[in-house]
Amino acid sequence: MFDLDLWREIISALKKNRLRSFMTAFGVFWGIFMLIIMSGAGKALENGVLDGVRAFATNSAFFWTERTSVPYEGFQRGRRWSYENTDIQYIRENVKEVEYLSPRLFGNFQGGTNTVRGERTGTFNMYGDYPDYFKIDRWTPVKGRLINEIDIRQERKVCNIGERVVEVMFAKDEDPIGQYLKISGVYFQVVGVIHAETRINIGGGKKEETIIIPFSTMQTAYNMGKVVHFFSVTSQKGTKASDLEEKLKKILKERHKVAPEDLQAIGSFNIEKEFAKFSALFLGIQVLTWIVGIGTLLAGVIGVSNIMLVIIKERTQEIGIQRAIGATPATVIKHIVAESVFLTVMAGYIGLSLGVGILELLNQILIKASESGSEIFFRSPEVNLTMALSALGVLVVSGIIAGLIPAKRAVSIKPIDAIRDEG
Repeated sequence: MFDLDLWREIISALKKNRLRSFMTAFGVFWGIFMLIIMSGAGKALENGVLDGVRAFATNSAFFWTERTSVPYEGFQRGRRWSYENTDIQYIRENVKEVEYLSPRLFGNFQGGTNTVRGERTGTFNMYGDYPDYFKIDRWTPVKGRLINEIDIRQERKVCNIGERVVEVMFAKDEDPIGQYLKISGVYFQVVGVIHAETRINIGGGKKEETIIIPFSTMQTAYNMGKVVHFFSVTSQKGTKASDLEEKLKKILKERHKVAPEDLQAIGSFNIEKEFAKFSALFLGIQVLTWIVGIGTLLAGVIGVSNIMLVIIKERTQEIGIQRAIGATPATVIKHIVAESVFLTVMAGYIGLSLGVGILELLNQILIKASESGSEIFFRSPEVNLTMALSALGVLVVSGIIAGLIPAKRAVSIKPIDAIRDEG
């Protein structure tokens, strides 16, 4: 296969009919090009979706209350009910499968401005949380610190704020740490500017427009009593979030006299199930990509094989002469297969290189768009080494297959018949 004369002969044969060689190679080029582009696009979609949730605890589950749909123990259907502070301690003491538990309160603000600082005003998402929430939904302190257990115990009027809150409520070069915001009539001191590592926002709205205060402070400052609006939990290692979800639903129903068969009384979801759905979706996309790409490539390979048959027909006399002067069938087969592999691999390599180049260009465009603050759902379109090596392997095998059928056809003709052939 490293015979210099062989390769010179192959290149010379391809040059004799450049248009035909180009059109033959184009099918293979297009097949591998589309395989790379579709695979990269699928990976970009996967990165875009999972980057928004990857930092979120994958073993987490979330619970809120809904109206009951079944009458139970004297209570009518359609009853409104809420979790309470006593549920927090009960779960911590009696459900060993729980790793982190964080109750949450939602700011009860019906639109309009809820935050004031001097002449600056804004409307932001507001939550009352425990420090454990930051272990479930990851936030990074850009400045200052996160709220802590001391803030909870002492009911301190402090807050963490998102980056958009800083932009709206403070001057460009002003340090927000230590400053005060008046939130629905109550002053809170800013102790930390926080950056969300995920795009999932339990409660809705943009995460950069979030204000988080200690859970206990929110209950007291806004006269919320002992109500808990929401529970976030993570499961211990070895326990499925879905199993913990069902166990907690059962316990909470028992504690609040909700019918066990009432499927609407507790709303919930867990990230474990969502990740499983995403994984199945992206696996399906990758499989579909390979099916379409391989199908397109196969069409190109069939084209190569057909053209090689035409070439063999045109060179019947030449092959006959080679056989007559001592060329073995193996030599003829090697020549034809080498020509087919060369044509296939060359076209495929160009398609592979162009596809990777376009993906890299797209990646640079997406990076700049992301830096400008645009919401990007495609991230890092890429083709990994395994994918590239697999594609090259497919090309080599395809080239061999494309050349074998014409090669066998060539050696099946007797030399004397081939010499007599007039084309």
